[in-house]
Amino acid sequence: MGDQQYGIDSNMLLRYAEEVKEIARMGVQVAVVIGGGNIFRGVQAEQVGLDRVQGDYMGMLATVINSMALQSALEKLGVYTRLLSGINIQQVCEPYIRRRAVRHLEKNRVVIFGAGIGSPYFTTDSAASLRAIEIEADVVLKGTRVDGIYSADPEKDPNAEFYANISFKDVFEKGLNVMDMTAFTLCKENNLPIVVFNMNTPGNLKRLIEGEQVGSLVSMDEIAVAMEKTMHKMQVTEAQQKSGKI
Repeated sequence: MGDQQYGIDSNMLLRYAEEVKEIARMGVQVAVVIGGGNIFRGVQAEQVGLDRVQGDYMGMLATVINSMALQSALEKLGVYTRLLSGINIQQVCEPYIRRRAVRHLEKNRVVIFGAGIGSPYFTTDSAASLRAIEIEADVVLKGTRVDGIYSADPEKDPNAEFYANISFKDVFEKGLNVMDMTAFTLCKENNLPIVVFNMNTPGNLKRLIEGEQVGSLVSMDEIAVAMEKTMHKMQVTEAQQKSGKI
């Protein structure tokens, strides 16, 4: 959507496609799930007098439109892609079949999953988590417009605390809004790490893939998270001592 109020910004579309192309050319197997909020969200249904289920299906179709746009942009850049849909729309995309998706990835094609999981009441986050588990992905990368996970909305609270590493348990206990609960629980129960990062910062995706500390990592490794907290406290204490506050 970019700076527009609606639809697809061609410049944003091309930039996202270029970022995906860059990591695909590194030999990384890439599967993409896109939302449809720039066109229609299922939760908007009640506002316009539609049934929730009908609205959710409309939202799924919106994700297919975005998926087709990304597929076209990638193919113009010379990237081989396949679009698989949770809803049967054989004229424009393949139906989702797990083994077919895995085979496409093995052939170094970028796989795009459209239409969510094909059922109402499930978000795009849930689709991303479920598909990631099915194809045995190493990690779920959630691209957002903020730098990662904070204790509060950083766009509203400048004092919000940033979490570079955090465990699934701490996310639950702190009530942090990482994903919807269904999606988050799927990742937790299957020990699938989540990285939340700013997709609008050019180069972030490549740096993340190359192993740099980008965004926030959610994982089962509570020991690593505890060490991160200890180091942070030590740094804060040292800074306070230098400033004469302690």
